[in-house]
Amino acid sequence: MTKYIFVTGGVLSSLGKGIASASIGALLKSRGLKISMLKFDPYLNVDPGTMSPYQHGEVFVTRDGAETDLDLGHYERFVGIELSSHNNVTTGQIYSAVIEKERKGQYLGKTIQVVPHITEEIQKRIKKVARKDKAQVVITEIGGTVGDIESLPFLEAIRQFRLKEGKENTLFIHLTLLPYVSSSAELKTKPTQHSVGKLREIGIQPDLILCRTQVPLTEEARSKISLFCNVEKRDVIQAIEVKNVYEIPLKFEKERLTKNILRKLDLSISHENLNEWRKWVEKVNNPEGEVKIGVVGKYVRMKDTYKSIYEALIHAGAANRVKVKSLWIEAEEVEENPKKYLDSVEGILIPGGFGGRGIEGKIRAIQYARENGLPFLGICLGMQCATIEFARNVARLSGANTTEFDPGAPQPVIDLLPEQKKVKKKGGTMRLGSYPCRLEKESFSYRAYKKPVIYERHRHRYEFNNEYRQILTQKGLKATGIFPEKDLVEIIEIPDHPWFVAVQFHPEFQSRPGSPHPLFRDFIKAAIK
Repeated sequence: MTKYIFVTGGVLSSLGKGIASASIGALLKSRGLKISMLKFDPYLNVDPGTMSPYQHGEVFVTRDGAETDLDLGHYERFVGIELSSHNNVTTGQIYSAVIEKERKGQYLGKTIQVVPHITEEIQKRIKKVARKDKAQVVITEIGGTVGDIESLPFLEAIRQFRLKEGKENTLFIHLTLLPYVSSSAELKTKPTQHSVGKLREIGIQPDLILCRTQVPLTEEARSKISLFCNVEKRDVIQAIEVKNVYEIPLKFEKERLTKNILRKLDLSISHENLNEWRKWVEKVNNPEGEVKIGVVGKYVRMKDTYKSIYEALIHAGAANRVKVKSLWIEAEEVEENPKKYLDSVEGILIPGGFGGRGIEGKIRAIQYARENGLPFLGICLGMQCATIEFARNVARLSGANTTEFDPGAPQPVIDLLPEQKKVKKKGGTMRLGSYPCRLEKESFSYRAYKKPVIYERHRHRYEFNNEYRQILTQKGLKATGIFPEKDLVEIIEIPDHPWFVAVQFHPEFQSRPGSPHPLFRDFIKAAIK
């Protein structure tokens, strides 16, 4: 029988439920269990695809083309699994499904209510993950903070779920904050007490409490939480802050969290296999050098927007035995004086994005990388900007632009596909998910991947305009990756540059701790040189 773990959060948002859930998944997988993950997001949007990066952060794209919460990226990286559209569910999806059934008459004239119809739909999604992924353990993270009105249907659903599945098959883990008051040198447990009290009002008694803290958890604080939150002392787990998030599974293992979970779910597994994880963490924590990478983006004040890129740089750094020092540079500031911001870096990365703000700054940064022989990696919009820069400054197409920012561009080197021009709805209508790409042998990309055909995840509308391929090729821009079915340019390179690669897809989504993405790995290798 499948076992179910539910992770909730209290006191305040952004405590790290996603990392905690992913770490638990990694620990249970290390015991040989087949794990799947599920994230419930309480917002009414159907998915985060149309949300502002400042509101939501990164939109993580799964292999099957679902636009999902960034926590799915944590799950894939930590647990080493590939997730899909059914692993992220929003309130918008739940209500849409229930209303559609009502319109079709499937409820046979009943009055549709939050309980039981919404809560039953939520429970069906949990069961669906267990069934589709053939999981022995499903770890479900409930988004939001206990006390938020939006989260109530999900909390009520998991309360009912335990009643149906039994206490021996379900586990509630609550993550809270223990503030440290420096003036009195004291950890405060009262916020945790109130948060657990709120959960218990709903009918949920946590089985384990993870205490996020800046300083070690004292015995006094542990005893107080145990007493007032109605859990055993051994079930109050320290979740101390770390510099490297990949240490968290090891910290939890040391706190005997895995043994507590196995005991409560009646899973008799004694061995663990975290040796490779330990070796990798050791490599990250003990680099032999440092390399500076300038990331010129549109949303750098919101680091979560580039979460997967940040992690992919860490993976690539560890593979090259260096620490990657990322300098996050606002694209608009680069436009006037690129040298001021880029003179000290050993490589330049231009990430994706939407809208015209900061585009000219990105183009100036790419020009700086091209002219000064700096290793360059462009991703999605970064590839489109690289095409525009080359067209303007090398091919002398002064009117080169993308029709996204200039619908009347004299030389639209980036344009919509005919089918995209017919699209009216914005949500879920981009080119999304995994597509094949055929590589040219004599290229940086082929040397990185070492295979002729690759599969990468996409999230974009606009494409390289093939009408300009010949003239750009003649001037020295090489199309080294092609989507065969429609002859679309996926990768461009400048062969006589130390390392200049720009891709239409998002390679960061497939980078893993023990298996860095080939392009990121070779980009950092070139930057070191």
